[in-house]
Amino acid sequence: MIKRSSKNYIEKILKDNPNWKILDIGCGYTANKFATTVCDIQDLSSFYKDKNFFKLDGETLPFKDKEFDFIIASHVLEHVENFDFFIKELERVSSKGYMELPTKLEDNLVFENKKDHLWHMEFDDDNQELVISKKIQIFEPILTVSTLGKLREYFKSSLIYELSWENKIDYRFLDNSRNDQKKLSILNLLKKFFSKKIRMKFK
Repeated sequence: MIKRSSKNYIEKILKDNPNWKILDIGCGYTANKFATTVCDIQDLSSFYKDKNFFKLDGETLPFKDKEFDFIIASHVLEHVENFDFFIKELERVSSKGYMELPTKLEDNLVFENKKDHLWHMEFDDDNQELVISKKIQIFEPILTVSTLGKLREYFKSSLIYELSWENKIDYRFLDNSRNDQKKLSILNLLKKFFSKKIRMKFK
C-alpha cells in the first residue's frame, strides 16, 4: 500500500519511535535527523560520524531482509536506472517507509534535473499507486535548485509528492515512448503574458 502523506507527519512518527532502526538512502549530505543508518553511492563516512554509514556499490542494498523498521528515499527513485529492482530492494530491507518525488512540473522547471533524472512520476489517487514513465522535457528549465527551494514554501503540493508506504510499493510503468507531445516555449508563454498585461493596461 502506498498513499499520500507529508514529511512533517512522518517525522512525528519517527520521533515517537526512538528505538526504530531507520535507513536514509541516497540522501547525500542531507540525511533525515532521525536516521540511524545512511547509505549513499558517495563515501560520506567522514561526514556521518554519528550514524552508521554504508557506501553503495552496485544495485543490491548491503542489508539483511527486514533489517530496518523504516526507510527514507527522498528524491532518489527518479535517478535510478533499474527502478523495478530498487523498489523491490526497498521492500526487502524494510516493511514501511517514506518517498519524496518531484512532480512533472518540478522536473521540467529545474536545470539540474534535465540530465540527472530518468523518470517522470505521477500518483494515481484512485488506485493508490505510483505511475512511472520515461522523462520527457516539455520545456527548457528556468530555475536552479536553490530558487526552487523558495517556491516549495508556497507551492509544495504542486512540486513534490510526499508518499508513505507499508508492506508494498504499488506502482505501474506507463509506456510513453511514442509520445509526440510538442515542447512548450517559455519565451512564447511570456510573450503572451506580457501582451495581455499591456492590452489590459490600455483598456
